[in-house]
Amino acid sequence: MSVRAGAAWRVIDTGLRRPAENFAINQALLSCHQAGKSPHTLRFLRFTPSALVGFHQNVEQELRIDYCQAQDIDIQRRLTGGGALYFDETQLGWELYLDKRTLGTADMGAIASRICTAAASGISSLGVDAHFRPRNDIEVDGRKISGTGGAFDGDSILYQGTLLIEFDVEKMLKVLRIPAEKLSDKAISSARERVVNLGELLGSAPSMSRVQQAMTEAFAQEFGVRFESASEMNVCEQGAYADALAEIDSPEWVFQHNRPIDEAPMLESVYRSEGGLMRACVAVDRSRNHLKQVWITGDFFVSPNRLVLDLEAALKDTPITALEDNVNGFFAGTQTQMLRLTPGDFIKLIRLAVDETPLQSVAAPGEH
Repeated sequence: MSVRAGAAWRVIDTGLRRPAENFAINQALLSCHQAGKSPHTLRFLRFTPSALVGFHQNVEQELRIDYCQAQDIDIQRRLTGGGALYFDETQLGWELYLDKRTLGTADMGAIASRICTAAASGISSLGVDAHFRPRNDIEVDGRKISGTGGAFDGDSILYQGTLLIEFDVEKMLKVLRIPAEKLSDKAISSARERVVNLGELLGSAPSMSRVQQAMTEAFAQEFGVRFESASEMNVCEQGAYADALAEIDSPEWVFQHNRPIDEAPMLESVYRSEGGLMRACVAVDRSRNHLKQVWITGDFFVSPNRLVLDLEAALKDTPITALEDNVNGFFAGTQTQMLRLTPGDFIKLIRLAVDETPLQSVAAPGEH
């Protein structure tokens, strides 16, 4: 599966799996790559019907849980940030496991541009005109055909995307917790105008093997390598997979960002930053003018994933008047990668909640 001579990287197809299994493989490959026990890898994967939330999201805010259960759709939490998604057998997932030295940068925006441009080239070779659109989408004639995202583990990075081969837009909308009017015939038609799949563009869906070959050749060309196929994970990865699956395949993992009812805060805000949609729920002690607790969720990308949890902990039971100093101080002392997010976005989000009791929703400058 090579394009030209060069270093040998691995390509592996892990097949159709439940989401917990797919994410456990994510964790295994990334942790073993960081430990120096896995080669640079291109992985292809597919999902049984799955409703997936980003790492920082609240399941009850994002998904129609009753519908998912009635339709036998698995609910699972990804290892990376971003928004809620519906996956099934008609989509092909692709992932790269590389390191910062190979990529020549730790800047997530630059990484996304390079990898997505290569992926777009592979998609285009199938007979369409695909292009990367910042921050992390691949489009054909302005319609999304692949969404992507990434996560760091030390010097290693997992960058992943999902390519629409065929796709049921109506089922996706029913899975997501969106207003009822979004499920009207007109809204469904509008949604179909914003996404597109290869089957629609080409008249019939290409085989998965043909798509994989095109993507493999594009990444080989971009990085000047050749790919060697592997049929299974190595010993390190298999052990790490078993450990990760035990953690991920559990309600505790899936619902970890859901707030207990008896701790539900009174104040909420929504802020559409340049880095994605952000939500805050804040419990406030008005008598002391303190933040009792802050919960932050949303469709955004940060690394490490526990950054948001650490920020929430740093703001627990602190004066509202010290919000700006505390947030800026937290980020000044923390090593992090954020995709088009700034400390000021977190300050703005929380300030919207504590300054106004009704639900607030605003757009970042330049957004419409």
